[in-house]
Amino acid sequence: MMSNDISDRVEAIRRFNRFYTQQIGLVTNQYLNTPFSLTEARVIYELAHHEQTTASVIRSELDLDAGYLSRILRGFERQGLIQKQPSETDGRQRNLRLTEKGLEAFTLLNARSQNGIETILNKISIEDQNRLIDAMHTIERLLGALPEQKVSYILRPPQPGDMGWVVERHGVLYTQEYGWDETFEGLVAEIVAHFIKYFDPKRERCWIAEKDGQRVGSVFLVKKDETTAKLRLMLVEPHARGLGIGARLTDECIRFARQAGYTKTVLWTNSVLTAARHMYAKAGFKLVKEEAHHSFGKDLVREDWELVL
Repeated sequence: MMSNDISDRVEAIRRFNRFYTQQIGLVTNQYLNTPFSLTEARVIYELAHHEQTTASVIRSELDLDAGYLSRILRGFERQGLIQKQPSETDGRQRNLRLTEKGLEAFTLLNARSQNGIETILNKISIEDQNRLIDAMHTIERLLGALPEQKVSYILRPPQPGDMGWVVERHGVLYTQEYGWDETFEGLVAEIVAHFIKYFDPKRERCWIAEKDGQRVGSVFLVKKDETTAKLRLMLVEPHARGLGIGARLTDECIRFARQAGYTKTVLWTNSVLTAARHMYAKAGFKLVKEEAHHSFGKDLVREDWELVL
């Protein structure tokens, strides 16, 4: 029976905190056996869940001391984990976003956290897992947890299994939505195989979009020649459309292409892909060529688009 003495209730919560932090590995200075402290990992997590943000937003969300956060961000900048760019709306602020190296750090943290929690859950029954989650929801509700004001997805570098997923989902979705035959899946497999075999880490990239632990999108930026990059294999799962994932993937390709020293980015698509065409036009791509062709079991109109960087 719970005591009426407030000190007993305080001690009960402190005891639970000690137990829980030990369970999920928060006792040591290095979080999840990575080079980062828990606070640093939380900052990386916030950066990964915002398309771009500012130090003041992170400071507010994590309730951190301004000086402490500033030291963390300076360290991240020295390590090449973040980029800072002037804000277009407030000259006093600088927008922050993870670099490719920063995304890789987040991917490691995210995977180890996921695996650690799965290990804990696998020790108890499904019924007890649900009871545990219900109890956590009760704690959040009673303590007034606010809804998260951030994008509901992350972008990350590819991991084992992702390339097979890209081929499989392109084959399935384009058959379901446009009636294309298996030759399109074969083309995607060739593109992916070429990317893996000839990958140039200085000038090429792949991003995977992930939501609630599930893959929901992809895009590739590959080298066409020394001055031209090519955007390929843009895909967003139907249930994840409308969240801005496709636009974000496109923006990442453009940003990286500029950093890698390209002067132009090109892509090809087909006129039936109306949503993709609208997105490319909004990003600044211009339609430069159209050509009728018969491919993938259908009569189509190929379109070539380009963006001068």
